Parts: sequence; C-alpha cells; structure tokens
Amino acid sequence: MLGFTPADYSAILLSLRVAVVATLFSLPFAFAAAYVMTYRHFTGRIVLDVAVNLPLTLPPVVIGYLLLLVLGQQGLIGRMVLQPLGIKLIFTWKAAVIATSVVGFPLMVRSMRTAMEGIDEHLVHVARLLGARPFDTILTIIVPLSVRGIIAGSMLMFARGLGEFGATVIVAGNIPGVTQTIPLAIYEYVSSPRGDVMALSLCAVSIIISVVVLFFHEWLSRRMVRKD
Repeated sequence: MLGFTPADYSAILLSLRVAVVATLFSLPFAFAAAYVMTYRHFTGRIVLDVAVNLPLTLPPVVIGYLLLLVLGQQGLIGRMVLQPLGIKLIFTWKAAVIATSVVGFPLMVRSMRTAMEGIDEHLVHVARLLGARPFDTILTIIVPLSVRGIIAGSMLMFARGLGEFGATVIVAGNIPGVTQTIPLAIYEYVSSPRGDVMALSLCAVSIIISVVVLFFHEWLSRRMVRKD
C-alpha cells in the first residue's frame, strides 16, 4: 500500500465518493418505487416491475452504452436538455454515479419492497381510517417498519457501487485522477506488464472496505433487533 501512486489514492477515494453519492441519490427514488409497487394497484404495474428489475438482467456494458446514447452530446437528453444548460456528464465522475445508480437500483428497490410487504396491512388501514394522510402514514408507519430493508438496500447499493465496472467504463471512461475507480485501476494494472502487485494491493483495499461495510451492516442489524 505504501507504493500507491496519487492516481491510486484518487481511485480509492473516488470509488467511495461514487458509491456514497449513488446510494444517497437513489434512496428517495427507490423508496418511491418500492412503495408504489407494494401499495398501489394500477394497470401496467407489471411494466414498472419489469423496468425496475431490467438492469439486473442486462449486462452492465449494455446499460453503459444505452446511457451513453441518451446522455451523450448527440443523445436525446444530452442534446435537448444538457447542452442548452451547459451541463456535461459523459466522462465525468457524475456519469459514474449515474451508471452506478442504474445498475444498483433494483437491489435497493427489492430490499425495500420485501420489507414493506412484511408490514401488517391492518396497521396501514387503521391509520387511514383514523384520518392519517398518505404522507403521515408513510412517515410514521411504513418508514419505521421497513427501516431494515432501507438499510439493507442502501448497503447493497453501496457495495455494488464499489465494484461497478462495465457501465462506468463506457460512460465515464478510465481517466486516472478523474474518473478512474478501484475496479478500473485494477483492470489497468492487470493489462500492463508487472502490474500484478499493484492490482493485488488494490484488491486488498477493496476487500477491506467490503468487510468493513458488511461488519457495519451486521452490527447495525443486531443493534436494531435488540431495540425491538
């Protein structure tokens, strides 16, 4: 680890940054999607279900390419929205955040949805009969009772963000010190002569971060069980 270059330290910090921002960015959207898929019944609900879970079945490279087509300078959103506003996403760390969010979004939604489906529906109905508004019901019943799923989904998203490679390399590139994350740095070292030692060092860092995240998740889960 003492042999890390500034670009390596930048890759480590950027991986953490991308994973954290992607998790926080996706959290409200994932909660809303899980809530709608659990408590709302409407025509075309299966379409929403398929759309949310589609990134789980698509190769990350395909997701990255589709994002490139949409957000690039000639893409629909890129040309009509981003360019007039002077916003550039492709080949920036923000593109890595978007790619990570899309790839990890289904994992977060599934964890939250599982938790919400475990809530006693009578509690929700009673709250509504007592005059609670939908927002109050969400805030006082659904969120507290599904908090374990929210935490689990957030941890899964964070862990997935640390290891994201395929979609990120397409939309963000592999620019040392700018968009290069730990997986991209490892790939570069493996592709170069005598880069095995540095690749192993970065693998060790990735493992350490993942173990810390898992221990934190277990500790938090046990603490919440004791409070119950």
